[in-house]
Amino acid sequence: MVIKVFLASSSGSTAIKKKQQDVLGFLEALKVDYAPLDIACNEDNRMWMRENVPVEKKPTNGIPLPPQIFNEESYCGDYETFFDAKEDNAVYAFLGLPPPPGSKEAKEAFILENLPVENGTIVNGTNDAEDEENLEAEEENLDDDTLKASVKEEEAQEEVEDEEAKQEEEGE
Repeated sequence: MVIKVFLASSSGSTAIKKKQQDVLGFLEALKVDYAPLDIACNEDNRMWMRENVPVEKKPTNGIPLPPQIFNEESYCGDYETFFDAKEDNAVYAFLGLPPPPGSKEAKEAFILENLPVENGTIVNGTNDAEDEENLEAEEENLDDDTLKASVKEEEAQEEVEDEEAKQEEEGE
């Protein structure tokens, strides 16, 4: 899947230029495959973008401004929705792409997918303290090395405590 970013190469607006640079820079940093499509020099690109931005997303004058972002033919959003997704650590979901393994977005998705949901609310029949413990356990299970290190730390701490208890008993 290729992300299409509709841009205006010869825009006179510095605000539009900054927004375009922000989107492209962020996609490059994430190593997302994208195609910049110029609407200033290519009438076909301009017409395609204008026809495919949903009516409810178009401004009152009916002409959407760049950057506009699509995943192939599917509309993702404009700069404002991209920025909101970036702030919420949900850029991959915004783009309709699976998050890379190990990313914060992938971990959050894993946790949400593995907790039971009823009517849009996460439930598992436990109290809040148990919920928090279960969530922490799920997060630890995401990374086996972290889990193994945590178990080793606990075992080492138990050994130290056992040794201290023995020494106290012998000293009495």
